[in-house]
Amino acid sequence: MVVVDSTLWIDFFRGSNEPGRAALRQLIRARQAVLTGIVLAEVLQGVRSEHESISVRDQFFSIPYFETTKETWTEAGYLSAELRRKGLTIPLTDLIVAALAMEHDAEVFTTDPHFEKIPGLKLYRAK
Repeated sequence: MVVVDSTLWIDFFRGSNEPGRAALRQLIRARQAVLTGIVLAEVLQGVRSEHESISVRDQFFSIPYFETTKETWTEAGYLSAELRRKGLTIPLTDLIVAALAMEHDAEVFTTDPHFEKIPGLKLYRAK
């Protein structure tokens, strides 16, 4: 399974980053792409019209979903503390995505360089 970060979904819906869009289409067809609540909210906050909102929601309806639990939030907090001790500050949204991926032994598909700094996180590389 591959948790897809908002950066790739935004490219997907806007029609940019064709290599990323092609890889994401492949993951969707293989039922390997996974959605999270924080990513859903990030993508929906950027929609520009009701029509676009409906289109995004319809696309997301069939995508497998990882739920954020108390344990996920706890792990994100520990990750943040560990990284801060090393002088790194990562946005909480990214830490939640990372914690969910690690909890489910999944990879993260993203173009955001923050994720490369998270120890133990597996990143998906488009083939």
